[in-house]
Amino acid sequence: MSSLDLLSIGRVSVDLYAEQPGVTMSDVTTFRKSIGGTATNVAVATARYGHAVALATRVGDDQFGRYVADALRNTFNVDPRFVAIHPTLKTPLAFAELDPPEDPTIIFYREPAAPDMEIETTPPLLDAVDTARILWIPASRFAFGRSRTTVTELLQRRNRKHHTVLDLDWRPMFWDSEEQAHAAISPMLDHVTIAIGNRKECEVAVGTYDPDEAADRMLDRGLDAAIVKLGGDGVMVATPQLRERLSPYPVEVVCGLGSGDAFGGAFCHGLLEGWSLPDTVRYGNAAGAIVAGRMMCADDMPTGPEVDAFLQERDPR
Repeated sequence: MSSLDLLSIGRVSVDLYAEQPGVTMSDVTTFRKSIGGTATNVAVATARYGHAVALATRVGDDQFGRYVADALRNTFNVDPRFVAIHPTLKTPLAFAELDPPEDPTIIFYREPAAPDMEIETTPPLLDAVDTARILWIPASRFAFGRSRTTVTELLQRRNRKHHTVLDLDWRPMFWDSEEQAHAAISPMLDHVTIAIGNRKECEVAVGTYDPDEAADRMLDRGLDAAIVKLGGDGVMVATPQLRERLSPYPVEVVCGLGSGDAFGGAFCHGLLEGWSLPDTVRYGNAAGAIVAGRMMCADDMPTGPEVDAFLQERDPR
């Protein structure tokens, strides 16, 4: 089989979205089911642009696990060949309460452990790591379990081949402390070519909340590019040759969960198409804005024509 455009490694869950916005979980009456998790959503978002994408993760030997594999293949056009089955752990669930819509509450059910933290290497997975045009790794992979060892070994094997992307993806519920997260995430910067994160995630990784200083510290580690998300102030692109801030596209937020992953998928699309980093980030900002105005994550990732139409209306060039 030909090499992949993107191999994304990490978390998967069955996501249940409250269909009643602006109310607490105790008052929600119905939910809408999909799949989710940072690595999963980025894979789906990238596949929307027509790229060859696979997700490496692990699910339980249960109906939800079978739903994940089926949805990846038949709904989202993501290759599930690296979705392994764990014999005893259950497929995780995540409940999303859209209150407030711009900062939803997520309740994770991943106890006693999630199967995606028990990823193991196989010869086909090693081949995919060697040959994929982009390898995407969320930093939550290094929180604990077998995943930390396995993914570290995969990054070392990849040997900073272009493009190797670290999504700084710091989620407090997966770590005992910020100090523990820093100790695990910071060394991984020595194995990647691009890092992407918001200001807090960058602070956890490199010890400063200042975006310019954070970018400098990441570039000093040998990265080709540091992408720092600035919330309402847009996104900063930093390389050894340039530094530019790209403005966001304001929208009425329906659900704030999927916009960062939509940005990630669009960012991968731009890398694969050989665009400049500013143009790639501009496209990512547009994709993120589109998804912020929709309810779901994976199901609502935009297509290329949708992003093009959005940019033509909001930022014609």
